Amino acid sequence: MLKDVTMQVKKGEYVSILGASGSGKSTLMNIIGCMDTLDTGKYVIDGISVENSDADVLATIRNEKIGFIFQKYHLIPKYSVLQNVMMPLLIRGAERYLAKDKAKEILEMVGLEDRSHHKPNELSGGQQQRVAIARALITNPAILLADEPTGALDSKTGKDILALFKELNNKGNTIIQITHDSNVAKVGNRILTLKDGVLEN
Repeated sequence: MLKDVTMQVKKGEYVSILGASGSGKSTLMNIIGCMDTLDTGKYVIDGISVENSDADVLATIRNEKIGFIFQKYHLIPKYSVLQNVMMPLLIRGAERYLAKDKAKEILEMVGLEDRSHHKPNELSGGQQQRVAIARALITNPAILLADEPTGALDSKTGKDILALFKELNNKGNTIIQITHDSNVAKVGNRILTLKDGVLEN
């Protein structure tokens, strides 16, 4: 349960939300990601006030404004890397050839252009996370929202992913990462600590 949370994230920031298990991280992530709604208070994303929005509006905001990066990747096993990355644009009704061109461009950005026709189970954990990052980037979201992005990775691969986040942030992407690991949190430009539902700036 969240008790006292006040935060403002500016465009182009890289913010880490640090908290132990049970601190309210998952609840806060669900609210930021428009997967859950507020009981009280106000939430504005990219100029849109969402606290009283219905499920359809929240789904639209999720699809258009937020790029999700999960600890367990959530890739579609039967689809190739290229198809996985194309999917968010296809769901939005983009022409297939445009989605394909954009996916190729982003896979090159994350260093996986030579793996575009592989299936997820043919990739390492770090490569799968890069695919998930590419998929999150393809809609040019207002926020990249990362939940324990290095949690399933070994130390070296985790550092590589965080270096990629830093590179993306340097290009202007807004990143909010949620983690229990203080070393991961330090990569962000600002750390907010969540403890017992209270966010400390």
